[in-house]
Amino acid sequence: MRTTDTLTISLPPAMRKQLEKIREQEHRTRSELVREALRRYFASRYPEVTPTQSEMKAIRRGRAEIASGKYVTLEQLQDDLESTNRKPRTKSSRKAAR
Repeated sequence: MRTTDTLTISLPPAMRKQLEKIREQEHRTRSELVREALRRYFASRYPEVTPTQSEMKAIRRGRAEIASGKYVTLEQLQDDLESTNRKPRTKSSRKAAR
């Protein structure tokens, strides 16, 4: 059974020439270069982060609270934040009607 899959990709001619030049200089295959490029791309864009013990504890606590119904929706939170950020209106003195 194969441990790899074969892909076909399209490259602009200038990029293909650069790939070939680097491949020859480093004595590597195209596949090796592309695999390394993808590994670096994935690592920079989607780094693997392992939560700390305290973060895992907080995550478990949060999940338990959600399961027991102890949560607010985003809309409820936004409404609550809006009401606390509003300044109370001060009464203005009205001029007496003439």
